[in-house]
Amino acid sequence: MRRILVDNARRKKSLRAGGEHQKVDIDQAGLLALTLSDECSSEDLIALDEALEILGKTDPRNAELVKLRYFAGLSLEQVAKIEGVSRRTATRWWTYARAWLHREISGGRDFL
Repeated sequence: MRRILVDNARRKKSLRAGGEHQKVDIDQAGLLALTLSDECSSEDLIALDEALEILGKTDPRNAELVKLRYFAGLSLEQVAKIEGVSRRTATRWWTYARAWLHREISGGRDFL
């Protein structure tokens, strides 16, 4: 799912596909529910993918947690069950992973 979303974000960002112009499907225009790809920009999704690649090399457990939470839409309870840990441990991992990704994507500017 992650690959599909990232590839779609890169395709949407390309000049040939319209660059910065946002396409709106008439049938979908009236819907209030937002999907993951609508909630974040292409740049944000690509930055997240690149940061996840780095996190996956240093801490694969937390990278997997982010993928399950963000791309698969699982709750912390579901992730804890899949990983075989307590909900509290999953919460600690999630807190760490979010802080790490925020620092990585923002270039560490907020933590100086």
